Amino acid sequence: MKESLSLETALKQQQRLTPLQVQFVRMLEMSTPEIEETVRRAVDEMPALEAKDADDSSPLDDEDTREHSADSDPTPIYNRRANNYSPDGDYYDAAAAAPERAETLMESLASQLALTDMDDVDRIIAANIIGNLDDNGYITRDLQSIADDIANRADINVDVSRVNRVWQQVRQLDPAGIGAVDLRDCLLLQLKRLPSSAAGDTATEIVAHYFDLFSKMHYKQLRAVLGISEDELKEALAVIRRLNPKPGSAFASGRTDDEASRHVVPDFAVDVDGDRLTLTMLSRIPELSIERTFAEDTPVTPGTHRSRRDAANLFIRRKRDEAQEFIKVLSMRQETLYRVMQAIVKLQRDFFLTGDESLIKPMILRDIKELTGYGLSVISRATAGKYVTTPHGTYALKSLFNERPKEDNDTSAHEIFAAMRSLIEAEDSDKPLSDERITQMLTARGYDIARRTVAKYRERLGYPVARLRKKI
Repeated sequence: MKESLSLETALKQQQRLTPLQVQFVRMLEMSTPEIEETVRRAVDEMPALEAKDADDSSPLDDEDTREHSADSDPTPIYNRRANNYSPDGDYYDAAAAAPERAETLMESLASQLALTDMDDVDRIIAANIIGNLDDNGYITRDLQSIADDIANRADINVDVSRVNRVWQQVRQLDPAGIGAVDLRDCLLLQLKRLPSSAAGDTATEIVAHYFDLFSKMHYKQLRAVLGISEDELKEALAVIRRLNPKPGSAFASGRTDDEASRHVVPDFAVDVDGDRLTLTMLSRIPELSIERTFAEDTPVTPGTHRSRRDAANLFIRRKRDEAQEFIKVLSMRQETLYRVMQAIVKLQRDFFLTGDESLIKPMILRDIKELTGYGLSVISRATAGKYVTTPHGTYALKSLFNERPKEDNDTSAHEIFAAMRSLIEAEDSDKPLSDERITQMLTARGYDIARRTVAKYRERLGYPVARLRKKI
């Protein structure tokens, strides 16, 4: 067998992002609060970066405006200023404020347990049980696992029967339904606390013995097995519907992370004056410049050692380049965001004028690319997590994008959503519309759409299938 060595040359193309591009991508993805905090941190950490002096105008509180007519075609010259509030205009604050400190479910249960007659071991068991409840009030671990946890953490051996006894005590606390293992158990706990009545007794029997039929809305079968009239069934179902399937949800979650207090801060505002639209970019970013002492290299002075002077100049140039790069990337971000939003306003002009979501036209990333020249990934990052406030409400930019159900049709998905919603809301609750019937009715209205698309859109609107929408 003969062996040989060979040398081959292959040409491989690989795309790599420069450090400047990486920084730009990161900034582009940031929301308004995040970019404001990034700029504040940069001003503190970069010695060559300077914000506008407070004497001229406070850098973080200046409310110089940047707003342009959204109707004009040419993109306005975009300087590096980012102070985008008008002194005499409306201040667009967060769409929802963080709530005041509220009592958590665990705190409420603990305060109730403090009033009960329990020994120290039972209190440890109870604390472990309520510590294993989720935000809705359901228990998340089995009793044996809780007993094992107590043995491992507190070095106390307790049998499952004792854990079960304490668990039953916890299940008697308020709100009713706390400590349930599933929805059926939760509803039964609440039904047991209601005053005795014929409707309540029937509701308890339905949940206890015929929950499957109830959850699938097989009302005719329920009436048959229970031997009751339609009115009696309606009364029993009314009792069940008044129950709370998530008894713990009324309490604060107890989380301390940003998710617990996050609220929407608009990145843009679109104002309407007759048929004129004005687009404003909302961010309180100071005007940045290079600090004066870093603007030039260290001058030659008599007696200065050359190596020391060269080291000083190298430090100055490095810090100056770092600050200039930050200013450049920030300016690129602001310019990109504004041009993308301007293109969105141009394409969705009718929606911004009226606030009618059915007027949202088909629009995909490629449509914005044709107007701005940006790449699809840039546009996707520029719109992700960004919001626009209008006289009609605050909207996520991503919600303004929607596909065409058919390539050769300019009807938008939002328009079909509105039509489907009106059909379903007006349907006979005794005989809900099937997807096939909705398809036929939409076709009669001029919407050429397939049944599978109707099913997909119905799910996106949050409507269940016809069988589960049926009421008696």
